Amino acid sequence: MANTKKQNVALIIGAGDHLGAAIAKRFGQEGFHIVATRRRGDLTSLISEIEKSGSTAHGFHSDARNEDQVGELYEKVESEIGPIDVVVFNVGGNVRFGIAETTPRVYRKSWEMCAFAGFLVGREAALRMLPRGSGTILFTGASASLRGSNGFAAFSGGKHALRALAQSMAKELGPQGIHVGHVVVDGLIENRSTEELFPELVASKAEDGIIQPDHLAEIYWQLYAQPRTAWTFEIDARPYCEPW
Repeated sequence: MANTKKQNVALIIGAGDHLGAAIAKRFGQEGFHIVATRRRGDLTSLISEIEKSGSTAHGFHSDARNEDQVGELYEKVESEIGPIDVVVFNVGGNVRFGIAETTPRVYRKSWEMCAFAGFLVGREAALRMLPRGSGTILFTGASASLRGSNGFAAFSGGKHALRALAQSMAKELGPQGIHVGHVVVDGLIENRSTEELFPELVASKAEDGIIQPDHLAEIYWQLYAQPRTAWTFEIDARPYCEPW
């Protein structure tokens, strides 16, 4: 008899070249069909790499801040690929401006990317997972999720709001079989943007003082794999030398 079991689907929103791509590849290693999205930029190389490793994948361009585009993305995946088992929201939004230089446009854009997009992605996931009584929704947080910092009023506001959203969703959806988790990335992640934004800070770090994307992606997999008798809502990850 043919095996009719459908392949698990992982939807990675914000599959950038570093952490997002690492998360996609980690779930691909476990046999998931990967749906990787980003607002713009190349997805071909990531999809090719996942397929070469033996899994299957699709890449779509979609703006997570746009309600229609998010809804259309979910409909396309669920109707053409399969039920989504896990969603990872990994959209950034990090900007650095003093409060006097923070324009309403800058603040609004950071909030839209961090918080409003997280709401749209989380809501659409819940709408589809609730009838099934299962699923996992994971959000990427930052140091700014827990504490404001000099020059990061906009980013901190957005990330604080995202964490509050994730907490509310976890309390509501957990008893209904849906695991909601939040990963606080409390440290610099190895990538080109980090080096460009914080060159002096990067240079000051000790050996192994910057988080490697593959190591961080392992945490997302571990959260997903937890049995429901011991679900974790929040994990904060930092290099050994990063101050608390």
